Amino acid sequence: EWQPALKNVSSSWDVGIIDGLSGWTTSVDDVPADTISRRFRYDVALVSALKDLEEDIMEGLRERELDDSICTSGFTVVVKESCDGMGDVSEKHGGGPAVPEKAVRFSFTIMSISIRAEGEDDGITIFQEQKPNSELSCRPLCLMFVDESDHETLTAILGPVVAERKAMMESRLILSVGGLLRSFRFFFRGTGYDEKMVREMEGLEASGSTYICTLCDSTRAEASQNMVLHSITRSHDENLERYEIWRKNPFSESADELRDRVKGVSAKPFMETQPTLDALHCDIGNATEFYKIFQDEIGEVYQKSNPSREERRRWRSALDKQLRKKLKLKPVTRMNGNYARRLMTREAVEVVCELVPSEERREALQKLMDLYLQMKPVWRSTCPSRDCPVQLCQYSHNSQQFADLLSTTFKYRYDGKITNYLHKTLAHVPEIVERDGSIGAWASEGNESGNK
Repeated sequence: EWQPALKNVSSSWDVGIIDGLSGWTTSVDDVPADTISRRFRYDVALVSALKDLEEDIMEGLRERELDDSICTSGFTVVVKESCDGMGDVSEKHGGGPAVPEKAVRFSFTIMSISIRAEGEDDGITIFQEQKPNSELSCRPLCLMFVDESDHETLTAILGPVVAERKAMMESRLILSVGGLLRSFRFFFRGTGYDEKMVREMEGLEASGSTYICTLCDSTRAEASQNMVLHSITRSHDENLERYEIWRKNPFSESADELRDRVKGVSAKPFMETQPTLDALHCDIGNATEFYKIFQDEIGEVYQKSNPSREERRRWRSALDKQLRKKLKLKPVTRMNGNYARRLMTREAVEVVCELVPSEERREALQKLMDLYLQMKPVWRSTCPSRDCPVQLCQYSHNSQQFADLLSTTFKYRYDGKITNYLHKTLAHVPEIVERDGSIGAWASEGNESGNK
């Protein structure tokens, strides 16, 4: 039971899997509406997840020596939400209905459950998800045949999910756990999104925009000049305010001035996401960048002005050949997590250095990789203060050194430009860890493995 009752949510409780369009059937064209999406009702899915954890909750109360007959209210549940597009899911030889060839999956993970006793300020954690990035803890909520770039259809389907989530935030769940009725409240944190999805949900321009970051207002040029000193300023509410300014243009500015005022918010933010950094795609983005640096160093680009495509292709095949021969690393068309992890190692850099002519450049490359490997555990680990306290303390210092290297030795690549994830890696990691305690735990891997 919910107290007060949920607004905008159907009152029938025996809901299994429902049609994801929840009555919007007229709004989506070209596709038979009953094929396009299936989902669980959000509140029903959460109750089912809590019932699955019933034993863990009781165990947690016992471990903390809390008398379970007194602990009936004050439970807080923190939920991580993830959502990701799934690329090509076409039928290989099908006779099914015509549906889009792409799909999107939305899922959630119960991250922690805590209880606050009467008169106490701090909650006591009685359940913490040990494997927040496993597909086993990641519960699917909604499956849709939609291209993640089709903003209209995506919002039509997730609209009801957003409405249910909002209703649940304003209400308490009364649920029988361990034979007694207990009251739970929910906090939702949308962190399992890649940058593309965040930009879409929050109404920001696409990732090639001059507004490089989903956490701060920096432009690409500013971010490449000042690589380290930025703080998180964007939030869902601010994006909504900026959208209203964009829509109304109260100061009658020109398009450019207006865009500068709203810092690239030009669509209506639709779902609240938590400004964070997606550890998996951070890995991939940075590995792509290093792969390009490796190519440039093999070709000694720092001495040349713009090399031809032919030359670049030669360096690339030399790099692939070397990695394949020495590290058994097959070339990939699109960088994936596993390739990124194998590429970002000391062995890989040593192998690449065999192709780099100058001793000085080899040292610079190794230094760059060493600094990177010092920084990486901080945004990968589930609990950095426990797993890598030293690297956490040194992070700002390391990122400053890393930035100095980029802006001097590798200036040819970072003059006036920098990639989105590299900016976030250098500028925002310590602040997010300080706020949330972890970046890795809130990443999207669980959802990604579920997609597989």
